[in-house]
Parts: sequence; structure tokens; C-alpha cells
Amino acid sequence: MIPRTLSKKLRMLALKFPVVSIMGPRQSGKTTLVKNVFPRLAYVSLEDIDAREFAAKDPKGFLTTYEKGVIIDEVQRVPDILSYIQTAVDAKKAAGQFILTGSQNILLHERISQTLAGRVAILKLLPLSLEELESTSYSKKNIDDYIFTGFYPRIYDKKITPSDWYGNYIQTYVERDVRLIKNIGDLNTFQKFIKLCAGRIGQLLNLSSLGNECGITHNTAKAWLSILESCYILFLLRPYHKSFNKRLVKMPKLYFYDPGLACSLLGIQARGQLATHYMRGGLFESALISELVKERYNRGEEPNCYFWRDKTGIEVDYLIERAGMLAPVEIKSGKTIAADFFDGLKYWTKVAGKNSKDLYLIYGGSEDQKRSSVNVISWRNISSIIYPKKVSSRKVPPTALQG
Repeated sequence: MIPRTLSKKLRMLALKFPVVSIMGPRQSGKTTLVKNVFPRLAYVSLEDIDAREFAAKDPKGFLTTYEKGVIIDEVQRVPDILSYIQTAVDAKKAAGQFILTGSQNILLHERISQTLAGRVAILKLLPLSLEELESTSYSKKNIDDYIFTGFYPRIYDKKITPSDWYGNYIQTYVERDVRLIKNIGDLNTFQKFIKLCAGRIGQLLNLSSLGNECGITHNTAKAWLSILESCYILFLLRPYHKSFNKRLVKMPKLYFYDPGLACSLLGIQARGQLATHYMRGGLFESALISELVKERYNRGEEPNCYFWRDKTGIEVDYLIERAGMLAPVEIKSGKTIAADFFDGLKYWTKVAGKNSKDLYLIYGGSEDQKRSSVNVISWRNISSIIYPKKVSSRKVPPTALQG
């Protein structure tokens, strides 16, 4: 197992809460993580037909069977079990009784939050991060290798060709998860919709345009986008518009959590195609913004991030909010730093004034630099932006974990 950053937070929260829930996309490593962190707990997957039937038809008997504690995988398959878990934890009042995992945010998050309020800690696990991979034998020298391969653990563990793995992943996802969330009649149109989303990475979201190109209504496009968000396929980065007098855009920007999946949807079948592909800049930007999001989730925190863009089109790719101050981040895929890389940041400092702090430029090169007031960061060291003073724990070996 590649050591996961979330392990520390998961172990700590299980000592304080009776229930800990871990959500994330399928194949992000949730099952492997919880089994390694809690090796002494019983494990049951509700994907198993017999286990699912037992939990659905006799929930009290099911929970009594695992009264010493249990990992329940894919708990969204029997959502009614959550009410019985509430009763069980209220009666026993012990920490770490139930470790729950799930792959669908819409079906799981609201139900858990409502039913287990005050009793549950909720964590999110996305595919592997750069920080997690850089300390392993899977580390890659070129960012394009990471973008094409993506970050799903099974690709690295089983040495599967990305083009083979993602094709099957997309098909499996559409056949299983989409139908569990919403009865979509025309799956071919839905698949086309996903591909059209991949072609809009890093762009302002225009639902009407997206719907028209796909041949669906605005409302259908909105509903389908929510499905893709709920299953951790893509996410929307919201614009920041507080405390500014200038007219700013209000539409979010669209990004994919995993660049390898996006490459597959765009028809990129080899790493060499990336160098001249029209979406390379967008894929680079999406990959690194996703890394910044992972850094927060991996430490049990929600992303405190936005982008900024005014009506003239001048923008800053990413804003991090820190104690009322804003740290702007510009992202450029070029390996050589050009003067115009700093234009957005210069404009931002004039507009933001005292609200601005710690300017960053992430680029495709390998060396960190200090340019006037801007911290120039290599893509490899992106985690230093979220936690500038943190000491890297990349070389810490996996330990014998206790349940």
C-alpha cells in the first residue's frame, strides 16, 4: 500500500467519534485505506448481495453481528442502516464503532449529516496525490506523465495501461453509479455529455451552451453536472467576489479531479500526444488545482479556494483564503518563465490592496525561485503553497497500524 496522508487524520478522528465516514470516487483507495488503518475491525461490503440483503432486511441483527466494531463499505447501498447505526452508537457511547465508506456524495453525505449529526466525522479521499507518489518508486520525472497516467491507485499497483483502465472505468461508472442516482434513459448522450465537459476544462461554465451542443435542455445539463460532481468526477471552482467594487464574473469554472480520466475522455491515447494537444494547458491547470484540493481533503479540511476574474477577462487562477487574507496563485504550464506569466498577479495586487498576501506562480519547470514579491513554485512542490511552513513527511515509512 502507498501510504496515504489521510491515514493520520482518520486514525485520530476514530478515537473521538463513534462513526467516521470516508467518501470519494470509486477506486480511489478507500477500502485499502480503512483496512490498513483498522486491521482488527471486521469488514463487510454492501456490494455483496448477501451482506446487502442481511443489512436491509434485518438491520438490528446485522449490527449485532458486528457489535465489536465494523468497517461498512459502500454504505449508500443500504442507506436505511444509518438510522440503526444512530441508535447503536447512542446506546454504546464508544469511539470508533463504525467506519463507513461510500462513493456517491448525493446519496450519502446528506443522509449521514442528518441522521448522524454530532456523531460522525466526514472525510474525503480522492485518488493519489503528487505528494504521496513522489516518495515511491512510481514517481515520474515529467508532469505530462502524471497528467496522462492520472492518479488512481490501481493503475500503479497493477501496472495497467491508462488507456485500458480509464475506458473500463468510465463504462463501469456509467452502468453502475449513474443508474443508482438517476434513471437516465439515453446513456450514449450522457457519455457524450461527459466528454463535452472534458473539453471545457478550465473554462467558465455555460450550461446553455453545454446543453445545446449535447442536445439536452439547460435543466438536464444542470442535473447531469450534479451527478458528475456527486460521484467525484468533476468539480466547480467558484468565483471570489467579496469586497470588490469592480464587476466580476459569477459563473464557476469546470475542472476534473483526475487528469488521466480527462485525457481518456478527450481521446488522448499516448503521453506524446499531450505536448501539442489543444487542451494541454487546461489539463495542467486542472491537475494542479485538483492537487491543491487534495491537500486540504487529505488533512480533513474543506478547500478554502476560489478563482478571480473581472468582466474584461483578467483573472487569477486560484485564490486561497487564509484568516481573512487572500493568497493568489497563477498556474502556467510552460517550463520557461516568461514576463507575461506575472500579469494577472500584478493586476491583482493593484485591485486587492491590503487584502492580498503571499503571491504564487506555479509553472511547469523544476526550480523554485523568488521573483520580487512572487514565490515561483515548481509543480513538484505544490503542497508548499497550502502549508508553507509544514515539514514534509514524504519519507516516513508505513507503520503497523492499530485497529
